[in-house]
Amino acid sequence: MGIESTMEQRREAVITGRTVHYKPLNLARWLIWGLTVLVMLVLPLIFSGGFAITLMSQMGIMVIFALSYNMLLGQTGMLSFGHAVYSGLGAFIAVHVLNMVGAGKVWLPVSMLPLVGGVAGAFFGVLFGYVTTKKSGTTFAMITMGIGEMVFASSLMFPEFFGGEGGISTNRVVGDPFLGISFGPGRQVYYLIAAWCLVSMVAMYAWTQTPLGRIANAVRDNPERVEFIGYNTQRVRYLVLILSAFFAGISGALSAINFEIVSAENVSAVRSGGVLLAAFIGGAGVFFGPIIGAVVFMLFAVALSDLTKAWLLYLGLFFVLMVMFVPGGIASLLLMQMPLVAKGKFRQMLPSYGRAAAAGVVLLAAMILTVELVYKVQVDSANGTDMSLFGIGFDAGTLVPWAVAAVLWVAGLLAWRMAAARVRAALDKVQGEIAGGRA
Repeated sequence: MGIESTMEQRREAVITGRTVHYKPLNLARWLIWGLTVLVMLVLPLIFSGGFAITLMSQMGIMVIFALSYNMLLGQTGMLSFGHAVYSGLGAFIAVHVLNMVGAGKVWLPVSMLPLVGGVAGAFFGVLFGYVTTKKSGTTFAMITMGIGEMVFASSLMFPEFFGGEGGISTNRVVGDPFLGISFGPGRQVYYLIAAWCLVSMVAMYAWTQTPLGRIANAVRDNPERVEFIGYNTQRVRYLVLILSAFFAGISGALSAINFEIVSAENVSAVRSGGVLLAAFIGGAGVFFGPIIGAVVFMLFAVALSDLTKAWLLYLGLFFVLMVMFVPGGIASLLLMQMPLVAKGKFRQMLPSYGRAAAAGVVLLAAMILTVELVYKVQVDSANGTDMSLFGIGFDAGTLVPWAVAAVLWVAGLLAWRMAAARVRAALDKVQGEIAGGRA
């Protein structure tokens, strides 16, 4: 009673006849954002290698890009196949401005260049969005695809602006260093990306709490009812697309700073498809879902591509499995555990989860071995059939590795079937206990 009374007093205080309302402090929210800042600061100190810094920088850029895309897909229900147009054109404008800064024609700190990319992205959002948002649903998706292909074709038709097939290169180290910061070293670029990533994340999360963010959710869920209560759904979609293009332009400018080159690839359908995969894998229905998806996608595109040439196949298989079994994305799996954690029942699930994880590892080993064997025999056999995997050398042309792969598949599938049944039984038991406790 004492604690409840104190909390109630904090929420509402009566002073000289006037009621003053106090919002309770959301400690969880502050803790999450504080941990996010701490992780961004500490990661380059723990993983200080050049490859790790590059990987984390690209993750930060992709996080902004995926969150900007999720403003369309997850928040407003607008499936776009051409979102790379806004990040790519923002990158091209930013690289031109950076070259002008290097030539002494204009003055602008490199740290503010992402703002130029954001404004450029918003400008093209105003231009193209006026056309694309006239329609919704599948028609909108098709129009965005057409706009994307048009811009990509223009990148080869107008080499004066787009640089042709070679793109436009630049030098991010311009002007005198400020407090020793020249943005030459990769770590300094990482912290610049991390700062803009944090600002963009906070801004996009704050947008979800605004009236426009709320009405965008309503447009996603029931556009007819939104029209009925007096809102123009086309105008809502148009405004959201402009804001989304702004943040996409920021990610494009950061990409230009990081790589010091912008090419036609920045506006290609491949990049638009990549951000769609990232948003869907992480979970488009949850704000932090695209953040997880961006990290996972970059692990595939950068880290895994450095280990195997078949990384696109792994990414495709992973995406198919997510669509089939976890359509809500990785974030939905995490959110499913929150009631268990809140009721203290998560520990009861750990043995079942452990068995399922072990079975999953066996299936993963079987899949990796099969894919690498097929790739070696079918694609890379000109260099011989000798190969190594997990530090073990063997000949892909012999029967032994194929037999091992078959055994792993059979063992993994049987183990997974039994583990999945135990997870379902344990989950039903725990949910029954929770429901009984409530009753």
